[in-house]
Amino acid sequence: MGRLDGKVIVLSAAAQGIGRAAAMAFAKEGAQVTATDINREKLQELDSIQGIRTKVVDVTKRDQVEALAMEHDHVDVLFNVAGFVHHGTILDCEEVDWDFTMNTNVRSMYLMCKAFLPKMLAKKSGNIINMASVASSIKGVVNRCVYSTSKAAVIGLTKSIAADFIEQGIRCNCVCPGTVDTPSLRGRIQAQADPEQAFKDFMARQKTGRLCTAEEVAHLCVYLASDESAYVTGTEHIIDGGWRL
Repeated sequence: MGRLDGKVIVLSAAAQGIGRAAAMAFAKEGAQVTATDINREKLQELDSIQGIRTKVVDVTKRDQVEALAMEHDHVDVLFNVAGFVHHGTILDCEEVDWDFTMNTNVRSMYLMCKAFLPKMLAKKSGNIINMASVASSIKGVVNRCVYSTSKAAVIGLTKSIAADFIEQGIRCNCVCPGTVDTPSLRGRIQAQADPEQAFKDFMARQKTGRLCTAEEVAHLCVYLASDESAYVTGTEHIIDGGWRL
């Protein structure tokens, strides 16, 4: 018996990082997983894993999101992972950067929740998990202006959905990681003028002396997706190794 036996789970950004680790962890615990991403090549690496079905979906496109929802009679868990990290202060953030970040980090969750929530309400049962961050309303972080703003909005969206639909059997929580060792992080480090110093700067703020792993975040996501967390809703689940302290 798995902790997620019989549950139907849909998630975004499953090709790598936290999304990939979560998709694999969900399937390992017995869930039937629809793993989506825009990266077809990396996403298809999950096709060989029992319990996972992959589909290329751009969750910033309403027609693609609605088509995805139409493929499912019901969904027990919706996990919104897709996101983008912009580097810089407000003075470094052009309107195009602001719009792209908000579209990817917030509007995509709005579209996904709006498409899948009616199916949950029809069953009077559903569970939404949103990917937020410690860099948000929880903690001010240097050079993360629009990213932190978007993740603060995700926390607000999470609490709003939880409050609006708690009496209809819907739960909604968010996960707030600190610095997670993912391909996205490694790519952003390499994009800096001095990658070696950028890595040292990231490590200097890790009070535990190491980065979080995607698998550690996935363990938390399994708990939130399972019935073990049945009495948990409207909350931020921080996994940051004490970075916020």
